[in-house]
Amino acid sequence: MTTSVPSRREPPKPPKRPNMGDVAQLAGVGIKTVSRVINEEPHVTPETAQRVWSAISALGYRPDFQAASLRRREKRTRMIGMMMAANPNPFWSEVRWAVEQTATEHDTLVLTSNLDGNAEHERRLLNALISRRLDGLVIATPTRSHSELAQEQQRGMSIVIVDGMPLGVDSDAVLSDVRAGAALGTRHLIEQGHRKLAYFGADHSLFTISERRRGFLDETVRAGIDISEVTIVEDLDEEKAYRNVIAVMQGENPPTAIFAGQILVTRGVIRGLRHLGLQHQVALVGFDDSELYDLLEPGITVIAQNPKAIGVTVAERIFSRIEGDSSPARQILLPVDLIQRGSGEIRPADG
Repeated sequence: MTTSVPSRREPPKPPKRPNMGDVAQLAGVGIKTVSRVINEEPHVTPETAQRVWSAISALGYRPDFQAASLRRREKRTRMIGMMMAANPNPFWSEVRWAVEQTATEHDTLVLTSNLDGNAEHERRLLNALISRRLDGLVIATPTRSHSELAQEQQRGMSIVIVDGMPLGVDSDAVLSDVRAGAALGTRHLIEQGHRKLAYFGADHSLFTISERRRGFLDETVRAGIDISEVTIVEDLDEEKAYRNVIAVMQGENPPTAIFAGQILVTRGVIRGLRHLGLQHQVALVGFDDSELYDLLEPGITVIAQNPKAIGVTVAERIFSRIEGDSSPARQILLPVDLIQRGSGEIRPADG
């Protein structure tokens, strides 16, 4: 009796990835012509370029921009890095989105690293990004010094600082005029008749947070209000702001108006006032907007930054540097807006 052994079927081989030669053959042109079209070089007719792009689409060909750029004289990798603090603040998500959208227009990939405040972890991530031979790096973290990047900048890496000032490195900085914004919000409260003010802020060691505090105090002094009678509570997150606003409002001589200097702090203040049932008695102006603030009663009056404009400006600056702009480093301040919704227009009970 003969036993047949079933034949072993070889697993199907994965389809071959199309290459530039396949595109050239389908389009009926030379490989150099395909390269010129992909890299947007001159001396290619529109009709030929269209045939090449049609072949690329039909084959599903994906140009290796990194390898191609490294072969060219400028040694571009078409990648930039973005280092951001791991932060639940939605402001940063919008900034990152705007940077990525602008980078896409430049055929550039954005590699993002979220940092947790651990210095050693930050150094490892920074080295990992640098090892990829980035064209540029966006720093959007509360780092106290950027001096470790000076050598990379000397080697040709373009660097832009977001929401802070460069320390130890000569680079562009893009940020909102937060000091003027805080002064505007404080002035608005004073114009409603408030003299008993409170400032609730986040980590005061961060540059932009300290600038908001300065703007608040600038306007308070300008209005002739005794600083010793102003309540200042700092180094808060949402939960600490919630607990502290309850304690302050239940203390002696509580404020009639609060300026909250950061979006998470604002959330904590909102929760605290609502817990006490004081949301219609105590005026509130917060820094940074939220898509839900207009749904509350009263709506939350805010000083609003424009994260999209910040992200676009950051990307434009870094691509300008990558493309050869050697002008002196610039500090770009973007304006902010006062959005009135009700909470900041509450007048003091005695006025």
